[in-house]
Formats: sequence, C-alpha cells, structure tokens
Amino acid sequence: MTVGALAPTAAFAGGKPDSVQSSLNALVKDDGLPAALAAVKGRDGRTRTYTAGVGDLATGAKVPADGQIRIGSNTKPFTAVVVLQLVAEGKVGLDSPVETYLPGLLRGDGIDGRNITVRQLLQHTSGLPEYVDKGSILAGPMRYYEPRELLDAALAQKAHFAPGTSWEYSNTNYLLAGLIIQKVTGRPLGEEINRRIVDRIGLRHTYFPTPGDTGIREAHPKGYNRDADGSFRDYTELDPSWGWAAGAVVSTTTDLNSFFAALLGGRLLPAAQLAEMRTTVPADGVGPGIRYGLGLMSRPLSCGGLYWGHGGTIPGYRTVGGATDDGRATSIAVTMIPGDEAEQHAEAAVDAALCR
Repeated sequence: MTVGALAPTAAFAGGKPDSVQSSLNALVKDDGLPAALAAVKGRDGRTRTYTAGVGDLATGAKVPADGQIRIGSNTKPFTAVVVLQLVAEGKVGLDSPVETYLPGLLRGDGIDGRNITVRQLLQHTSGLPEYVDKGSILAGPMRYYEPRELLDAALAQKAHFAPGTSWEYSNTNYLLAGLIIQKVTGRPLGEEINRRIVDRIGLRHTYFPTPGDTGIREAHPKGYNRDADGSFRDYTELDPSWGWAAGAVVSTTTDLNSFFAALLGGRLLPAAQLAEMRTTVPADGVGPGIRYGLGLMSRPLSCGGLYWGHGGTIPGYRTVGGATDDGRATSIAVTMIPGDEAEQHAEAAVDAALCR
C-alpha cells in the first residue's frame, strides 16, 4: 500500500487486509482499471491515503500518493458555492429568473430565460437540454471551446420539460451558472473559484485551469479511455474548456475531502445558504435513494444516515465520495471511466470506508 505523508497507517489491522486497500486492489485487478487512489478521513480525524495499480501504463511508474486528478462534475459544487456566496451578498437572487443576469441570452424551442430561475439551474430542474457531445470531445480532446459555443449547442435543441416540473441532470445548467458568476462579478469564473474557495480554505493542490492549460500541474497518474479494441488511449492531456463551470477543476482526493468537510462545516457559506444547498429533490436517475440539492448530492449509507458529495466523470478520470455531518470523508478516484459494475464497486468502497 502506498501511504501519503498525512498520517501513517498499517496495511493490516487485526490480521486482516485494510478494507480500503482491498477495495482499490479489486478495482484494478478485477475491474481492469489502470489505477485507483483514495483518501479517507476517519472518526479519529486522521487522513490516510491509498493507491493501487500503475500511474503510467507505458512505463509502469507508481501512482503518486494523493496525486492530482481531473475531478469532472465535482466542479459543480464549487460553482454552486460561488453562486450561493453571491446570493448571501445580495448580488444574486436564488429565485430570480436567469433573464435578470443574462438578458436575452436564453432563448430556444420551449426555452426562455424569463421562466427559468437560478435555483432551477443549480438543482437541474430547468429542463435545459445537454450541450456535451462525448463523441466530439473524445475525438478532439485538445480543442478549446468558448462557453457561448457550448450554450449554442444546447439551444439548438428543444427543452426537455417545463421549468420546475421534473429533474434531469444537464451540464448546461452549470454553464449558465458560470456565466452568471462572470456577469455579476466582472471577473473570470476560475479566478472567483480560486479566490472564494481554493485560497479561502487552503486547498493547496486544487485549481481551475486557465485557458489553454491542457496539462496537470503536479504529480499525477495518467488518465485513460478504453477503445473498442480493448486498448487504452491516454487522455491525460486535454483542454477542459468544454467542461468549464460544470467540470474543469483539477484536485486531489485529500483536497476533495477537505472541500466537502469545510462546506458541511459552515466554512464556505452562511447557514441560510448552506440549508438551501442541502434542500433536495429526488434524483432517481442517478441511483436509488439519491437526492440532489444545489450542486450537492446526498446518498444513503448502509450503516445509517447519509453522506454529501457529488461525483465527477471526465475522459481519463472518475471520482466518487463525499463527507458526513460528523466529519468523516472519503474520496476515491480511478484513472478511467468505469463500467457499471466497476462504478458500483467504487461506490460500495466509499460506503464501506465511511461506515467502518
């Protein structure tokens, strides 16, 4: 087991292999993922880091302990926090229409920014269609996208339902949330996320990539996609502009734990806005018992209670995990988008780590 410098831990406890390490080993050996990383903050307050597999399939290099990964849609809680901070500052109204901040921008077939609220964007109840074209992204991972170009791809489609009448996950909601942040603050989205969250709580290995930044800055395992012939293609280097407010952030499993713990602990939002963030609707399309707040998901634990987090997928990487109200936290990352069975195994590993 590779153990980070945050706190020592033993690979065996009571004569049995560490359950987290065993879970990561199985994700590599049984599910065929190149590598897995985890950070677990236990009831004792100590953080333990774990790795399995190899960080580079070509060279066989080790997985760096607590290495940086692209966190995909775990970016959404960061974006939601900035919006809710602006709500607390009186600069954004949660139930105000998008039109208030982006006049005339949101128009399409069944789509009207005068009828969609900021809350509906953050909670995925707007009915806006998805802009992401996974095939195009995999075919041209180094291409740069302007947010407006992405929005145009969504507006070329028909609304999926009337605002507020249903729930459906759509990255377009967070594209618009990012545009609102920029319009209200007059600053780039990445600067606001870095200033209001990353610097504020001291996330030393987390950043929002600048335009044209296609690499990962610190030690990291390479990320892959499995082609139809079973071979692995390296997607470590890519332009994350297509993910932007919905999925561009780079972080580590330890920093993700710190973020969710700080969020739930009231260090990023006033009590009123945190309560709004934790007000949920059913998100059965994600999984049984899962509910969605404002950029935050709750998932039931097998040992009772629930944990709060999100999850993220981007070519090369998948992250799962979150934190409990009493300070426990677990984040697991794998270096390939897993299949359904491997995804279930990763989620089960989070549950086991939080419940042990």
